[in-house]
Amino acid sequence: MRVPLFPLNTVLFPGGPLPLRIFEARYLDMISDCLKNDVPFGVLLIREGQEAGPATTHEVGTLARIVDWYRGSDGLLGITAVGTQRFRLLSAERQDDGLNVGDVELLPDVETMPLPSDFRVLSEILASIIDDLGRLYDDLDRRYDDAAWVAYRFVEVLPVDLVHKQACLESEDVLRCLRYVDETLHR
Repeated sequence: MRVPLFPLNTVLFPGGPLPLRIFEARYLDMISDCLKNDVPFGVLLIREGQEAGPATTHEVGTLARIVDWYRGSDGLLGITAVGTQRFRLLSAERQDDGLNVGDVELLPDVETMPLPSDFRVLSEILASIIDDLGRLYDDLDRRYDDAAWVAYRFVEVLPVDLVHKQACLESEDVLRCLRYVDETLHR
C-alpha cells in the first residue's frame, strides 16, 4: 500500500483523534487528495528533524482518516483525523513538491481482549475524565471494557515522553501498556 506520509511530533493511536492545522502547500494538496479520494494518510513520529522540514521517522505509524475539516478565522485549514490502523514503513521517497510518500505494510490489529479486573480502575478513571478532554473525544467510540482501547486512550493523553508512547504503539502486548499506564498514574 502506498500512502502520503505526515511526519509529526506526536504519536497517533488507532481510534484516537488528531487535530491538525494545515498551512504548507504540500499538505494542503495531500489533504485535498485524501478528501477527494477518501484515502488515509500515514502519521509517523519524527525521530530527528522538524515538522516543517526534512525529518527521519520511526518505522511504525498509524493511518489517519479525515473525519472533519474547517477554515479557521486565520484562513488556515483545520482538520480532525482519526487513527485507523497501525502500519510499518517499508520505504519512503520525497516527491518534487516536498511531500513524503511511502510503501507501507499494514500491521494486524492488537488483539481485542476484555479489560482484566486488575485494571478496572483505569477504565473508571478514564470514564471520569474523558468528557473533560474536549470536543475531540465527543464522537469517539467508547469501549471501556476493551483493554487496547483503554490503554491507547490513556497513553495518548498522559503527559509522558513520546518514546514511551511510540513503544506502546509498536507493542503487541496490551497488558504491558496497561501496566505502564498504571505505574505512571501511581507515580
